[in-house]
Amino acid sequence: MELLIRNSLRLMKQAVFACSLFAAPLLQASEDFSQVMVADPYIELHTGPGRGYPVFHIVERNNPVEILKEKTGWYKVRSRKGKQGWVKREQLQQTLFAGKPLQIDAANLDSFRRYKKEIALLIGDFDGADVMTITGTWYLSQALGIEASASRVLASFSDSTHASISLVSRPLDFWRLSPFFMLGTGIIETDPKVTLVQESDAVDQTAHVGIGANLYLSRHFMFRVQYLNHVIFDSSDDNQEIDEWKAGFSLFF
Repeated sequence: MELLIRNSLRLMKQAVFACSLFAAPLLQASEDFSQVMVADPYIELHTGPGRGYPVFHIVERNNPVEILKEKTGWYKVRSRKGKQGWVKREQLQQTLFAGKPLQIDAANLDSFRRYKKEIALLIGDFDGADVMTITGTWYLSQALGIEASASRVLASFSDSTHASISLVSRPLDFWRLSPFFMLGTGIIETDPKVTLVQESDAVDQTAHVGIGANLYLSRHFMFRVQYLNHVIFDSSDDNQEIDEWKAGFSLFF
């Protein structure tokens, strides 16, 4: 049991580290400092990121403001006089950057419908054993993508490492709940634990089909659930059929 817990924690740390590598460019972009010029007669600075916060200052036309950070559709800005406040995205888009209207790529449902890359961290059940998976998906078109995944299966009598590649189809990606279908192949390496009979590690080929769905949550995040039916082509010609259920969270961009 202690070894199982250590392996789970180690795999979780590796998955979180990998997610952070993919998320870093997005987080850095949201913290990037940019200066824009007010083009409307004025923009209103609120004391907080919401319409319920009062307006305490205005910045008039042809004055610059510096964008500090973004939060749920509101942007914290700083005026030339040092006043800091929050501006709604729609009003900030009326400002000028390098002489042109500012373009803000909002992380919203529209961006979910057209995203090209995804990384996910999933946990679940692999024929009665615990499984943790990290995946990376790249969409070649709006409806078809390629996904690579690495899994660690932690069972009572053996541990396994499973690597696979899949074709992913998302025919209804315009919905907030977007289903997808998977077809792929891979390899699985099984490492038996202490047994009465000495066994060596086994490496076998796998094939799978699956179905799942992504639920858009907010910003760049979604909840993912999926079912896969695996066939393991055992070297002894005794093929195994495995059911796998997983769920977790995805970061898309």
